[in-house]
Amino acid sequence: MKEHDLVVLKHTVPEHGLEAGDVGTIVHLYRDGEAAEVEFARAGGATVAVVTLDAGALRAFTGSEILHVRELAS
Repeated sequence: MKEHDLVVLKHTVPEHGLEAGDVGTIVHLYRDGEAAEVEFARAGGATVAVVTLDAGALRAFTGSEILHVRELAS
C-alpha cells in the first residue's frame, strides 16, 4: 500500500462512526507502512474521519470489488 491508495477497513471503529468495509484513502504512511493515516469521506467529499490505523486493520481495495452505499449515522 502507498499514499493515495484506496483501502478497505477490516473492522468497525465505532468512536469514528466507521464500519468494516468502509473505503478510505491513505494520506500518510508511518514506519515503512506498519501504520497508515486514512481519510474516510462522505460521497460528496466531506471528511468523516482521519484515523491512524495499523496496517493489519486495512486491506487493499481491488478493482474487481463493487462499492456499497450506507447512510452515515449522525
